[in-house]
Amino acid sequence: MNSTSLARLRIVILAAGFSSRLGQPKALARIHGVSLLRRTLNAAAALKGADIIVIAPRAAMRYRVETQGTKAMFIVNPRPARGLSSSVRLGVTQSRYAPAILFLPVDMFNLKSADLIRLLRARYSAPRHVIARRIGTRGAAPLILPRRFYTRACGIAGDIGLRELLAQLGDSILLIDLPSATSDIDTPQDLGAARACFRARFS
Repeated sequence: MNSTSLARLRIVILAAGFSSRLGQPKALARIHGVSLLRRTLNAAAALKGADIIVIAPRAAMRYRVETQGTKAMFIVNPRPARGLSSSVRLGVTQSRYAPAILFLPVDMFNLKSADLIRLLRARYSAPRHVIARRIGTRGAAPLILPRRFYTRACGIAGDIGLRELLAQLGDSILLIDLPSATSDIDTPQDLGAARACFRARFS
C-alpha cells in the first residue's frame, strides 16, 4: 500500500444513530475519557492519505468537537430514524467517484489500525470483491465495498444496513478475521463492561 492508492479510498464512519438500547448517541459515549467517535477516527487516521467522512445527525456540534485536529468531513443525515441504511446511502452518494469505500461502525471500542490495514491488503489482492469482517460464516462491517456494488448498496432499506446485501454476494465476498472488531457497544451493560476492561488495563 502507498499514499497514492490510499488517496483513492474513501472511509465512511457511520455515526448518525442514537441507539435506543444504549440510551444515548453511541458516537459520544466515552471510554477511558475518549469518545467512541474519536477512537474510530484514531484507528482510521493511520490510513494516511484516505479521505474520511463522518455521517452524523443534524445536531452535530458535539461531534465536531470530538473530531478537532482531524481532516474528517461531516455529512449530516437528516433522517437517521430511517435506519442505518440511510447513512450507508449517504456515504455511497458522497463517495460515488471513489473506487471503494471502507465502512466503519462507530461502536467498536477496541478497533485497531492493524486490522484495517489487514482489510486493505486483502482488497489489493482481490479488488473486485467486497472485503468484510468474518462473523462465523457471514460478513459484517468493517468492510470495503468496491464501486461496482454502489448501486446495489443504495437499494438497501431499514436498519439492517449492509448485512442483507452481503448475504446475497456469494463468491463476491472475501471474509477476513479482525480480532479487534469483535466487541461493540449496544447496551449500557456493554458500555460498563468496556469501561471496566479499560480501567483494569490501565490500573
